Amino acid sequence: MPSERPPLADQPAVLPDFSSVSMHEAFAVWLRVALLSFGGPAGQIAVMHRILVDEKRWISDARFLHALNYCMLLPGPEAQQLATYIGWLMHRTVGGLMAGGLFILPGIIAIMGLSYIYAAFGNTGFVAALFFGLKAAVLAIIVQAVIRLGRRALRNAAMIAIAAAAFVAIFFFNVPFPLIIIAAGLIGYAGVSMRHDGFSAAGHNEGKPASGIDDALSGMSSDRIRPGLLRALKVAAFWLIIWLAPVAVMLAIFGYDNVFSQIALFFSKMAMVTFGGAYAVLAYVAQQAVDHYHWLRPREMLDGLGMAETTPGPLIMVLQFVGFMAAFRDPGTLPPMLAGTLGGLLATWVTFAPCFLWIFVGAPFIETLRGNAVLSGALSAITAAVVGVILNLSIWFSIHTLFHEVVPIHRFGLSFELPVISSLEPAAFALAVAAAVAIFVLRAGVPTVLAGACAAGAALHLAGVVG
Repeated sequence: MPSERPPLADQPAVLPDFSSVSMHEAFAVWLRVALLSFGGPAGQIAVMHRILVDEKRWISDARFLHALNYCMLLPGPEAQQLATYIGWLMHRTVGGLMAGGLFILPGIIAIMGLSYIYAAFGNTGFVAALFFGLKAAVLAIIVQAVIRLGRRALRNAAMIAIAAAAFVAIFFFNVPFPLIIIAAGLIGYAGVSMRHDGFSAAGHNEGKPASGIDDALSGMSSDRIRPGLLRALKVAAFWLIIWLAPVAVMLAIFGYDNVFSQIALFFSKMAMVTFGGAYAVLAYVAQQAVDHYHWLRPREMLDGLGMAETTPGPLIMVLQFVGFMAAFRDPGTLPPMLAGTLGGLLATWVTFAPCFLWIFVGAPFIETLRGNAVLSGALSAITAAVVGVILNLSIWFSIHTLFHEVVPIHRFGLSFELPVISSLEPAAFALAVAAAVAIFVLRAGVPTVLAGACAAGAALHLAGVVG
């Protein structure tokens, strides 16, 4: 009889041999990936695939997709986590830090610079006109995200029902985003447990190799890492300190009600529930930042998202802008620009430190996750719920961009905002329609649409139509 396989948790992870790739060469390639990482997660993942798989041939297609599937199970930006994971495969912790850190560095610099400009000159006519055009284009881009994700995720009646329920819950009843994600995961778990056909993971990775790692392009070595509990606890403890130490310092020095403490706590919570990418969590962040904390006005969230769309790095970098504006407007005894800088960097720290925690702790266990029907079913349900959440985001932003006035509705358990039709802004509506035509009919790329929208906003300003 064949020998019995050891339990999954006891199987060592066999890693590709990247000994021929120097740290210097890897640094140059990861910097290039970072500088080209425009267009949201789809574009960023495509850039990594083209450079790492097709051009450099450092990793096989199946290995790349296997790592991507793991990253999609995690909260946080999957493209940045994928870079961290592949960097870890190549050069262990130093490689993961280099790849993941470089992936967000250009965005940190760009968003910080734009935040300075926005805080200093955002209300001047010409700059306001640029962001006016930018917001209209972002609306069309969010609608595109809803359609793209919906086509992949809503493959049957069960998934459509979950998406619809998520939309109704968050838009009409203001149910917190984390509760929606937890509920969707539990529904997916129950669906798989009851062997309901609608919760099978067949459609989630359709067209991707389902089997193990293909090493046709990367030779194997004797380098193995056994996924041990002691190692995982040590790594988790280290990264939990890295992540939460600034939070503890803020609370100890300033107390709970200080803006820096609130930034640290709020974005730390977001880091644990950001399943489905930036668009999904931004609906919750926007509503909390605007309605609860009063850090921003509704249209300023669109301005921040426009910044993230037009700069390299994950779209979740918009949280740096939110942290900047929150501290800028409540600086305490600090100069406003310095407070904004610290607030933006603090938001970035607590957003991305957990990403390294998930990868460095979980990577050795990746083989135990592959093919797990329960996890795949839960992820399918969560992805479907995310479609409904992103739809809520698009409508929420549309209301606050296209209409000057809204009427809050709070009755019979409902809690939402109804636009006043007579307050429709024709110029914003026209730009949004033009951006939608460019994206869906002319198939224009995101950078082209954003640049055109900014130019249109400037032209309308010069013509005296806006600001």
